[in-house]
Amino acid sequence: MAGRPERGASCRRLNERPDAPWPIPPVFIRQPVSAKGTHQTLCPDRRPKMTAKPHPLFLGIDTGGTYTDAVLWSEEGSPKGKVLAKAKSLTTRHDLAVGISGAVDAVLETSATDPAAIKLVSMSTTLATNALVEGQGGRVALIMIGFSEADLARDGLKMALGTDPVVFCPGGHDVHGNAAKLDLSGFEAALPELGRSVSGFAVCAYFATRNPAHELAARDLIREKTGLPVTASHELSAKLGGPRRALTTLLNARLISMIDRLVAATEGFLARRGIAAPLMVVRGDGALVSAAFARQRPIETILSGPAASLVGARHMTGLDDAMVSDIGGTTTDVAVLDGGRPRLDPEGATVGGFRTMVEAVAMRTFGLGGDSEVALEDGALDPKILLGPRRLVPLALAGMVHGEAIIVELERQLRANNPGRMDGRFAVRTGVPDRLAAGLTAPEAKLYEAIGATPLALDRLLTSNAQNATLNRLVARGLVHICGFTPSDAAHVVGKQSNWDAATARLGAELFSRRRDGRGQAIAATPEAIAERVLVTLTRWSAEYILETAFAEDGLDGAATVAHALVQRAVDAHPGIARFTVALDRPVIGLGASAPLHYAGLPPLIGNGCIVPEDTDVANALGAVVGQVRVSAEARVSQPKEGLFRLASGQTVRDFTDEAKAIEAAETDVRALAAQRAKDAGTDSAEIDVATEFKVSTIEGQRMFIEAHVVAVASGRPRIAV
Repeated sequence: MAGRPERGASCRRLNERPDAPWPIPPVFIRQPVSAKGTHQTLCPDRRPKMTAKPHPLFLGIDTGGTYTDAVLWSEEGSPKGKVLAKAKSLTTRHDLAVGISGAVDAVLETSATDPAAIKLVSMSTTLATNALVEGQGGRVALIMIGFSEADLARDGLKMALGTDPVVFCPGGHDVHGNAAKLDLSGFEAALPELGRSVSGFAVCAYFATRNPAHELAARDLIREKTGLPVTASHELSAKLGGPRRALTTLLNARLISMIDRLVAATEGFLARRGIAAPLMVVRGDGALVSAAFARQRPIETILSGPAASLVGARHMTGLDDAMVSDIGGTTTDVAVLDGGRPRLDPEGATVGGFRTMVEAVAMRTFGLGGDSEVALEDGALDPKILLGPRRLVPLALAGMVHGEAIIVELERQLRANNPGRMDGRFAVRTGVPDRLAAGLTAPEAKLYEAIGATPLALDRLLTSNAQNATLNRLVARGLVHICGFTPSDAAHVVGKQSNWDAATARLGAELFSRRRDGRGQAIAATPEAIAERVLVTLTRWSAEYILETAFAEDGLDGAATVAHALVQRAVDAHPGIARFTVALDRPVIGLGASAPLHYAGLPPLIGNGCIVPEDTDVANALGAVVGQVRVSAEARVSQPKEGLFRLASGQTVRDFTDEAKAIEAAETDVRALAAQRAKDAGTDSAEIDVATEFKVSTIEGQRMFIEAHVVAVASGRPRIAV
């Protein structure tokens, strides 16, 4: 690799290939750092080159929807350690290793680090979160054992399933683990056809948390007949609530191929660079687990990026109590720090409108980011700007990568006398492997064939509304990107961002400004006017989402409370005889590369300060390397009949005639399970705590045992390379 760019020189791209699929990743980029239009080049820090130190170095990676970040960190120095180098590269969904290598190679070169000095690699990712928010993921078959079709109506399961196939089989267990008759013959007959049309399977059996035998039977059958990935619900959660457990299992199965590609890409890159260090992944609760562990349970990586950002925010600011708002390309994630620790959601993480059984930070994820789709309110005399929740590829980025293919079409649309409904919109393949396109309908396959690696204008591609719906299904499958006008483009138009092609962004803004309001007038006089309006809207929506989270944490209906006229007047500082104010009791920590731009106007809207740390642009990557491994194991002891105590732990069910011996066995089991899981998750020095909760009743003065819940929690720092 060539040396660092000279001061004032243009930052070059790595891995440039004229034939590369979308997108080619520039490693060195520029990002806004103030609302006044000044910029800081986030090329790797121009610090004096250092010779390798004998102490271990830690490499943090965050793979987001738009950027992949890398940070090289050392424990030595100040109590907070030291960031030795940092860099960004575009996330390359067609080949995630390209974006990863761009960012990591940059920090290695800048710091003159010997790869052998890196003893731990840890990464966070928003890929799973973004996929659920955008409704993406592989096509999966859901196998419901002991359930009926009526159960699909509960907990949003039917909505989550969509058009994916579902098979119902007789079987399952009761609350004490007693089995009904299992019949998989119908499912076995359908397996050959299912195996050709899906990328994986999700299996959920009635009361599998009390006895997983029927899930194990179905899992073994699927593996034998198809060889495809299988997720069984008892592997993910020990909680009761079949439909929600099935929902969690379904989402996990959809995400397996995505996280598998991320881990494989990272491992392959590390091997090629000679970095022989354990690879860890951040879970949604902020804990670290080994890459192999995460591969089997990708659902646990939802909110991985936001959880890592919370760890990073606390590490960088030292604040114990704060609101943390992390704005990325696709989402804004808002959470609360209390006493130096993030609040966890006891009911399970909610992402993309689905309540899962995944323990994660109490994070509220909103479809608002720098790459959010910019749209116009329908049917209003004075229409509002609408943002998200769908992510688009910004026109400025499309113009930088594809040049004339984009510009020629935008100029053609501008020459038209009247604005078109699809102006400024393009479709392009994401570049994922062809096998992930399994199960397309004939119209979907035909449209997918027409879309290539070069963006195609939608007004040339689509000929009917039905085709528009077909295109949206391809986007939902993660097979196609839509390019269009976004807040990132708006920032380029007004000179507050300059890492991509500003000329293309201005063409897009000019097209958008020609759209008509309810009176038939153009919505803005100039591209700059519409760009400023978009940026003001993004800051305002950010404030509302932060306040919505605060109200929700206070036990109110967050969305309804923010929408109330009194709160709206307070946020607007509306003059009147009766004046209202609203204020947070704690400051906001603003995270994300674009936080300095979009959050500069927050303080008057939220009634408190907003702190943007120096390394806010790599908070996720930093948080990934300063966390701990934390895993748990659970067992339950029930009493099916008087004098019989049934222990369900892991994949085994045992009966005892003595309560004390059953509890003792449960505690021994969970301690052993937690120790093994901790080892699998990546630590050799776990501390294990065991807690037992009893449910009993008293009848005529006699204690009656109902159930005992035994939980072991193991935690420790991840192992590092010797």
